Order: sequence, then C-alpha cells, then structure tokens
Amino acid sequence: MALQIGDTAPDFTAETTEGPTDFHDWIGDSWAVLFSHPRDFTPVCTTELGYLAKIKPEFDRRNVKVIGLSVDPVDNHSKWAADIEETQGQAPNYPIIGDADFNVSKLYGMLPASVEGDPTQRTPADNQTVRNVFVVGPDKKIKLILVYPMTTGRNFDEVLRVIDSLQLTAKHKVATPVNWQQGDNVIIAGSVSDDEAKATYPDGWESPRPYIRIVQQPS
Repeated sequence: MALQIGDTAPDFTAETTEGPTDFHDWIGDSWAVLFSHPRDFTPVCTTELGYLAKIKPEFDRRNVKVIGLSVDPVDNHSKWAADIEETQGQAPNYPIIGDADFNVSKLYGMLPASVEGDPTQRTPADNQTVRNVFVVGPDKKIKLILVYPMTTGRNFDEVLRVIDSLQLTAKHKVATPVNWQQGDNVIIAGSVSDDEAKATYPDGWESPRPYIRIVQQPS
C-alpha cells in the first residue's frame, strides 16, 4: 500500500553522512523533512541540496530537522558534497542517508520491493521515482507528500510555506486559503461550529458564504 497523509512514517535505521541514524529517535520532538534523490552527481539534485543548505536556518527556526537520501553508498555522498559546495556555494549541512540497500526507498514506496543488486550499476532513470518530499510531524505522522519528476527542481520555499501552515493549523482550529503566506487571513475550520467560533472570535468574522468564515491569523 502506498503511504498516505496521516500514516505513521516508517521507522528505519540507516547509515548517513553523520553516522548511523534511527529515524524516529532522530526526529524526537521536532518536525522533519525527508527528501530523496535517485543518484549522487545528478544536476537538478545538486542545485536542490545546495539551496536547502543555504536556507536550513529557516527550517531550524521552525524546529524542523532536514535529512536527505540518495540511492548511493555514503562514501559517494562526501565526494558529491564537495561538488555541491563548489558549484552551489554551500555544502550540505544536514545528514544524507546512503540507501545502498534500497531499504528506505522501498519502505516509503519509492521503489518496488523487487529491486535489488548493486546501486552503483543503476542509472538515475532507474531510480527516477526516488524524488519525494515527506514532511513528518513530532507525532511521527506524515503531514505532506510531494513527488517531483527528475527534470523539475523542487521549490523548498513552498515546503517552508506549507510547514508554516501545518504548524499553525496544528495549534489552532483554522485552515489556510489559496496562496496563503505567514500573517495572511485564515479560515475557521469546518469542524468548528458557529457557537464555538463565537467564543474564540468574539468580534466575529467575514463570511461571504455561510461555509467560509475568514478571520485574522491567530498569534
């Protein structure tokens, strides 16, 4: 079965560029982003890893840990990191999983269970489905799944925007409308009755339709 939002993120132990890591223990009480790559030394992924390293302080500020994955041995990652630093101006400053046995890729439904063999003999096209972003909450539940083609670089500013929404809506009974940005108005969740909403928002709300109740973003 494919993983879905709300499922528990599969736990695993894997070798990373920062040593052996148990995923759930590593997350702890934080949020986490796991993003995957089909092979080392691929051009689009090189740009992604460098950009994410540059904006990692934004994830830190939100109590979000970042971990990468590539279907290559960990030893290759250190060589790739040198290329990333030289071409993108910043080396990865977060762990990268060496998924040489395909274990994590299979657990997360990115590769078929039948895949086996030497990962260095596979081409990026063989692993093209290993291009996901998973956002995991402190409860170890999957909150977001994004899947990108190999030819399209990921938008990590959008990932940050979604995390802002996820963290806000986990704390308050609201939803965020289209193209919402931090500080914009929000929508009272449909699970909240009007009587409940009046207690929380005594000044009322804007309601162009009965099912749309717009209020300022809670602090």
